[in-house]
Amino acid sequence: MTPTLPLLQVENVAKAYGALQAVDSVSFSLFPGECVAILGPNGAGKSTLIEMLVGLTQPDSGSILYGNRPLATHKAEILEEIGVQLQESHLYKKYTVEETLRLFASFYQGPTQEKAILTRLNLQEKAHTRLEHLSGGQKKRVYIGCALVHNPTLLFLDEPTAALDPQSRIHLWELIVSLKKEGRGILLATHHLEEAEFLADRLVILSEGRVVATGSPTELIAKYGKKEEVIVRKRGGLEEVFLQLTGRGLHDE
Repeated sequence: MTPTLPLLQVENVAKAYGALQAVDSVSFSLFPGECVAILGPNGAGKSTLIEMLVGLTQPDSGSILYGNRPLATHKAEILEEIGVQLQESHLYKKYTVEETLRLFASFYQGPTQEKAILTRLNLQEKAHTRLEHLSGGQKKRVYIGCALVHNPTLLFLDEPTAALDPQSRIHLWELIVSLKKEGRGILLATHHLEEAEFLADRLVILSEGRVVATGSPTELIAKYGKKEEVIVRKRGGLEEVFLQLTGRGLHDE
């Protein structure tokens, strides 16, 4: 049987800003129907890495392949096939949800599905509501809808549930699971351990721009994890793995 070609292959990608090495020789792959979570504290290099993978920033070295196509020479066609939800999203707040999705659909040459996205993200009743009047969870759904409107095969999600309430977070988790089942690839950057443990097939743990561990959640917990109890606080799973690998908490600056 011929092996499945990765949707994304990253080899020794690096990026520096002056004396700061933001990303240092990062390598990993991502296959159809798979969620790879980039896990790390603030400042670990997650957002810089994603910006390079989607063509917003040029890497200093290394290669980025989509299938067998280098991003550097096939950027226009690759951008038609990927969807991107960045950590910082600033959309025109006077547009309605429907107008926003229609605007993003106009950026692509192929068929789009803005009406279907309204239904899928449960935004039908908000179709004619301006973005300024939406809740935080509803806005996040619109942002993800903009990334999905052209039916991409690979989706980049940078902290998609940051600052959301637990119910909104669970709704987005359910959406991501359904996208995986359709065979789409998902690259998820997060510092929520429970999110990575629930959604990811494989983890790439970053610390100070470097990969310190890769593997499935189960593999990493088995290799590095241990449980301990201190009075009333219990720690285990990926939290313990992360603390052992990086020596600091996920919310450290």
